[in-house]
Amino acid sequence: METIIASTLNVLAVVSSAVVVGLMAFLVIARYVLEISVVGLHELIMLAAVMLYMVGAVIASRKREHLTVDWVASQITDPRRKAWHDLLIAVLTVVITLFFITWAYYMFTWGMKRPQTTPAFQIPLWVPQLAIGLAAVGCFCYGLRDILGALKRLRQG
Repeated sequence: METIIASTLNVLAVVSSAVVVGLMAFLVIARYVLEISVVGLHELIMLAAVMLYMVGAVIASRKREHLTVDWVASQITDPRRKAWHDLLIAVLTVVITLFFITWAYYMFTWGMKRPQTTPAFQIPLWVPQLAIGLAAVGCFCYGLRDILGALKRLRQG
């Protein structure tokens, strides 16, 4: 299951990166070389960029590469203290992602009650909001995984 999730996240990251780069390049060429204005392209770039950022956050959580103070982690040599350190980071991650899940939920439900769309393509604003919520849930799940892993290491030694 983990390989399917990892592969899906990697594909989403590559596709959204390609979309951002391709559309930005097209926008620059259209505007400065062809001297035409392409309406709505910024909307599509924004959607792909939000997806890229959110997928990147989940990938970082999956790989345990989220923000930590590397100096502190590198100074811990005792496996038990390392497990406690990892547990602290995982608990903080879960708490923060709970705030994000709550915020994303309220943002999403507000968007459903008062539907808004982008000006050019009429894309509902809940689409990028959904990406934020799904990323928060994904990071929360990986935080729980890290808590369980740290607790297991604490019990073993």
